[in-house]
Amino acid sequence: MMAITFDTLKFVEKLKAAGVPEGHAKAEAEALQDALTTSEVATARDVERLENKLELLRSDFNGKATLIQWMLGILMAGVMSLILKAFF
Repeated sequence: MMAITFDTLKFVEKLKAAGVPEGHAKAEAEALQDALTTSEVATARDVERLENKLELLRSDFNGKATLIQWMLGILMAGVMSLILKAFF
């Protein structure tokens, strides 16, 4: 993962142009710079890897869900045959 680059001078100048006091603008820029340098951002490759893993999990789950459906069907057929045998 990579960190975001951030132009603090440009940010301070925009805040000052909007009427924010210079000291406040500098403090905001420093706080934002700290937040951006300590956090990491996922790249397109990271997202692609995650999507691949999710697809593998999804296909594995779908296979198990089909097996569970078959098992449940056989179980229900067995229970129904016992019920029918008891009454007929």
